[in-house]
Formats: sequence, C-alpha cells, structure tokens
Amino acid sequence: MLDSAFLNHALSVAKQASASAASVIRRYYRNNVAVEIKADETPVTRADREAEAAIKTVLKAEFPAHGYYGEESAQERMDADFIWLIDPIDGTKSFVRNYPIFSTQIALMHKGELVLGVSHASEFGELASAVKGSAAELNAQPLHVRDCSDFSRAIVSFGNIKSLANSSGWNVLNQIINQAHRTRGYGDFYHYHLLAQGSLDLIIESDVNVLDIAALSVIVHAAGGVMTDLNGEPIGLHTRSILAGAPALHAHALGLLKGCVA
Repeated sequence: MLDSAFLNHALSVAKQASASAASVIRRYYRNNVAVEIKADETPVTRADREAEAAIKTVLKAEFPAHGYYGEESAQERMDADFIWLIDPIDGTKSFVRNYPIFSTQIALMHKGELVLGVSHASEFGELASAVKGSAAELNAQPLHVRDCSDFSRAIVSFGNIKSLANSSGWNVLNQIINQAHRTRGYGDFYHYHLLAQGSLDLIIESDVNVLDIAALSVIVHAAGGVMTDLNGEPIGLHTRSILAGAPALHAHALGLLKGCVA
C-alpha cells in the first residue's frame, strides 16, 4: 500500500506542475497562437508543447526515475512502477477558439492503478484534485457526488459519443435520454467536476483518450462516484469509453450499456 505522505507530497508537486503549465497557457490564450493539425486530425499549438515541457520539468526534478506518458511527447520508461499521465491542454479546440473550457490534466499511475489526479482549468478558475484514500477537493472545498439511483431524477451529460451512436447502444441511449430528468453536453473536464460536486449525476462518453480522463477518474472515485468504461472495466492505459456516476445510477446504466461498444 502506498504511503499517504508520499501521495500527499506527489500531489503537492503535481499542483506546482499544473501552475507552471498555467503560466505558459496564460501567455498564449486569446493571442491567436498558430495551430497545427496532427496525424490524428486533432489540433496542437506551441502552448500545448511548452506547457507539457513545463509540467515535466517540475515533475522530473522530484521524480526522475518515474515513467512519463504525455500527449505531446514520446513515452518514457513505461515499465516503471510509477507513470505520470499528462495532458497539458485537454480541450485544445476550445483553447484556440477562445473559450475557457479546457484544462491541464495530470495523473499518477502506480503498477497499473490510478492513485492521484489534478484537473486544473486555469482560465475557468477551477482546480480539482484527489489522491487514493483521501477526499476529493475543488478549490479547496470537499467534493461529494449526489445520491441518485433513478434516471427520472438524474441529470445526464454526454461527451463524445460517435462510436456509441453508430452501435446498438444508440437505442439504449435514446431510452436513457427519454427517462432522464434532464440532459446536457458539458464535455471535457467540466462535467466531471460537476459530477464530483453533485451538480449532475451521470456521464456517458464513447470516444476518449486515457490522458483526458485519468486524473478525473481519481477525483470522481474520491468524491464517492464510480467511473469505468462502458463495459464496466476499470480505467487503464487503453480505456476508450467512460461511464461515470453515483454508484446506484452507474450500476443501472451499466446494465443497459454493457456490450454496446467494444
């Protein structure tokens, strides 16, 4: 079992790293930074690359032997017991279109298990964090999911759902939408922060990258929620879909969605 003192120290360093990234991001945000399109058709900017470099500089100064998996650079020491997962600007499309629904995501994985998460939406004014075994916080205030077990009482948020829409799950999704009290599509970090603070109840996404949601998974779990892929599998390096919510509602939705997306 990991020592709590180590995790708390690592969390402090990760927050420092996110603050360093925020300083880079602040220089470029709303300043018409040039955009490149990567091979996977997603955008990247100088801000992404410099922010990731800033994060790694802080983390490596303290944890030189750890592994590193960043959105914009080569993987390093992926066989290490500890691996840092880094997305310097999750929501680059928002960043380049000048609205603040983007964040810096930093997570720590120990022997395949996510144990620490920092989600820093610097231009939005939110910093969420958690370590395994401790409470989650948003801007230094404790986070708790809302106890909800019935779709008719639930606010459901959708992110990227293209794969689900092109599968047998489309009919299931229609069923959930028709039963839900309210539906929204907040996306990126924001609906996970809202879930963890009890402002919505269920999140469904079928097309994600683990770097987008690793830190958020730790935060949601620490807030009393459940977060798996759409087949109920735990979050890992190859996760591509998400189902997150209060425990009873998550179980209800999983019973409907399991098997719909590979």
